[in-house]
Amino acid sequence: MNKINSFLLSLCLAVPVIAQSAKPNAADAVYPIREGFVDTHGVMIYYMSTGKGEPLMILHGGPGASHDYFLPYLLPLMRHHRMIFIDERGSGRSQKLENPSGYTVENMVEDVEAVRQALGLGKISVLGHSYGGALAQAYALKYQRNLSHLILASTWSSTVAMNQVFVRMKQNMTPELRDSIDKLEGEGLFGHGKDYEKNRYTNAYMIAAWGEGYFPYVYHNRPDPNYDPIDQGKTSWDLYREMWGEHGEFVIDGNLKTVEYTDRLPGIKVPTLIIAGDHDECDPSLSKTMHAKIAGSKLVILPSSGHMTFVDQPRMFVEAVDSFLR
Repeated sequence: MNKINSFLLSLCLAVPVIAQSAKPNAADAVYPIREGFVDTHGVMIYYMSTGKGEPLMILHGGPGASHDYFLPYLLPLMRHHRMIFIDERGSGRSQKLENPSGYTVENMVEDVEAVRQALGLGKISVLGHSYGGALAQAYALKYQRNLSHLILASTWSSTVAMNQVFVRMKQNMTPELRDSIDKLEGEGLFGHGKDYEKNRYTNAYMIAAWGEGYFPYVYHNRPDPNYDPIDQGKTSWDLYREMWGEHGEFVIDGNLKTVEYTDRLPGIKVPTLIIAGDHDECDPSLSKTMHAKIAGSKLVILPSSGHMTFVDQPRMFVEAVDSFLR
């Protein structure tokens, strides 16, 4: 064997040893995304699933928003939990209804249960934020047998109590802002001129209500410098008007007025975590009421946080949820 062949042979024999001993330059883990639609009683509900571990279904607010606003803030949870995000009926990528009367909490409860069954899941944990928290309570009250843990984030159990919070919120506004909002509400909230203003709040009202009125209660620690109160292109307005109502942001008088669960909360026996921000639109007093009604529940009030607690305090939020579920 000549010197060249000897060298090549020794190199070939050495390569496997080198490959085995070298540290791989790779990611710690890969979390594939699975997505699709579940046909729930004739309505296509979008879901997206990722992560490893016990299933955690996540319900968004609005009503009429989508799961997108949770991202990327909740993604660290995928290390220990299989996360299932859904877009509720009429929202995001899910099917819109021709008849808005089909947008009810009760129907959305059945959608959540249908997704659970279609994905072949046993008991699930459910995290609901804002309106999604009201939906999570309704699901727990009907399908508790399929629930392992419940997480209620920045939500309410009584629309009467929530409307009282809105009254106080308006009282705390400057007289000029309050008068401006009252005037716009008196003139009618839904534009009838330009196409982009039809069937939605007028730009002037969104700037006053969602911009100046709500903003201090939405973000507190990390206000979004790019937040645009009139950029609500993903909002499902037919759904929003049906459920929230037609008389403005500071009163719920749509079919969500039926959300009166406080007296039924003692019936919830699964481990429950309740989270709110100390400057939350859903005032912490609402969370304290739920905590008092659900025996053994855990209450976490995050400091320097508004309604978007997982944006203001992402690490605290994720750690609270992760430690509770594990």
